[in-house]
Amino acid sequence: MKAYERLLSYVRVFTPSSEETGTSPSTQYQFDLARQLVQELKELGVEDANVDEHCYVYGHIPATQGYESRQKLGFIAHMDTVSDFCDHPVTPVVTPNYDGRELALGTSGRILSPKMFPHLSTLKGRTLITSDGTTILGADDKAGVAEIMTMIEHLNNGTIAHGPISVAFTPDEEIGMGTDHFDIKKFNADYAYTLDGDTEGEIQYENFNAGRAVVEFTGVNVHPGSSKNTMINAALVAMEFNSMLPAADTPRNTEEYEGFFHLDAMNGNVSTAMLDYIIRDHDAASFSCRIKTLEHIAKILNEKWGEGTVKLTVTEQYRNMKEIINTCMDLIDCATAACKECGTPALITPIRGGTDGARLSFMGIPCPNLGTGGHAFHGPYEHITVEGMDIAVEVVLKIIELFYK
Repeated sequence: MKAYERLLSYVRVFTPSSEETGTSPSTQYQFDLARQLVQELKELGVEDANVDEHCYVYGHIPATQGYESRQKLGFIAHMDTVSDFCDHPVTPVVTPNYDGRELALGTSGRILSPKMFPHLSTLKGRTLITSDGTTILGADDKAGVAEIMTMIEHLNNGTIAHGPISVAFTPDEEIGMGTDHFDIKKFNADYAYTLDGDTEGEIQYENFNAGRAVVEFTGVNVHPGSSKNTMINAALVAMEFNSMLPAADTPRNTEEYEGFFHLDAMNGNVSTAMLDYIIRDHDAASFSCRIKTLEHIAKILNEKWGEGTVKLTVTEQYRNMKEIINTCMDLIDCATAACKECGTPALITPIRGGTDGARLSFMGIPCPNLGTGGHAFHGPYEHITVEGMDIAVEVVLKIIELFYK
């Protein structure tokens, strides 16, 4: 079975995670895909495939005879999707021989356009997979899941000699909880790769240092007709707080290694208000400066409006895995060589986000990230090609071959 055929099956399984539930997994329907994958793994000969109580799927492929003592290599992808544009079942649409031009996404009124996504012209002649425009597609990261499953099927033919190989499929990556209950001992790998990137040939070992900042504002609400020098409007103080941040340091205005403050949510009235930011920067020192900027603004506003008007809470989410991968760059060299042998350009790029691999690297498993062939994740314009997925599988198989050469 080809990787895209598996993808078409997986995206029909409803698996959005949720920040609201406080449970692990955050949504019980992630088990639907987990159980399906366990069954498929067993059919592929992964006899110990299982899913645990937190919805983590594990399996192990025994080493080729004579390779039992070699280093253990793992592959990981996540099963959950974002919850945005995911309020009803996904209907995947396959467009053979895509012409590289504007493509109507079903009857949704949305148009997949090269004006918005210039890379579309490079996909001319390929078989394109999208949703019908009313939902996400779910290739993030069900494409990675499908490619790992297809990799296992290819390994079954015995043409690639390899050491012990571990696979895992995780829940809740999209809400930053994908490794919260990851069992390092059970996974049992020395090194691993996540398949959770974009364009085929991507190799990523640098990601953002990431944090969340919640700023709460407490005002003084009195009758507006008699509020001279008394009222403190919490919503206006919140607006003042945001205006003191660098105006250009937003996601829209930044790229590559540039960090940002992203106002992700807000609410408020005269009495209380709240701003919810994510803070990102590849450089640890710059990331620290961003936190200090927030603290400084809070201090200034508390001095102006009274102590307790502004309360800032910062939570670290993940760190830049480069710190760990720098000690084992053979993983990057191996992936780069694999791309070259497969005739695919190696695209070594920083991740403007994070993956399970970032946290796993700090948990003891160095874990760079590989491209899956997908594009425009997290929205209704998400798309991937059959050919891109085939290349991603080919690269992974070549990595295994070179790792154990």
